[in-house]
Amino acid sequence: MRNRDLALDAAMALLAEPGAALTVGAIAERAGLGAGTVVRAFGGKDALLDAAVARLLEPVVQRARDLLAETTPYQALRAFLRELIAFQAAHHAANDQLAGLDLPLTTALRADLVGAVERMIEGARRSGQIRTDLDLPVTTALTSATALAVARTDPDLADAYLTVFMDGLSTPNNSTVGADRSAGSSPLQRTSGAER
Repeated sequence: MRNRDLALDAAMALLAEPGAALTVGAIAERAGLGAGTVVRAFGGKDALLDAAVARLLEPVVQRARDLLAETTPYQALRAFLRELIAFQAAHHAANDQLAGLDLPLTTALRADLVGAVERMIEGARRSGQIRTDLDLPVTTALTSATALAVARTDPDLADAYLTVFMDGLSTPNNSTVGADRSAGSSPLQRTSGAER
């Protein structure tokens, strides 16, 4: 079990490093193990990366479930998207290297994640806070794709993105629209050296 844990920890560390090679050799080197030992511990690269990504995703999925239990679906969606953007910003570089691999644990957790976001959207629609003129699959796809796009380009824009995105999804009678902007400066106002 020790070698398995070392390899898993090494794979998780490499997943968080932009541009890191996700090869058995790189994982073995990071873990201080031989490549053969890593392969024997998991049965192959796909299984190792699947276990590492699943370990990263499990707390994200649990956080989505916790938010649904703790607050309104609308507030859960807003809070979760902010956290999801931060998570994706830290790990999006690895996503491209995972394409084409057999990752059953990761696939199941991604489906759980999409399901949790759909429950947030459905609940907010039922409560009249999110518009219903867009189909649920369309709203979910827009939410996921836009969050990933923000994470890949400029996660510092997360608050501005959330303001514009959630305002666009909200119904006219949603009293929470703009409520989190009333205290302090607007997330739409960004100051940089070029703007001064």
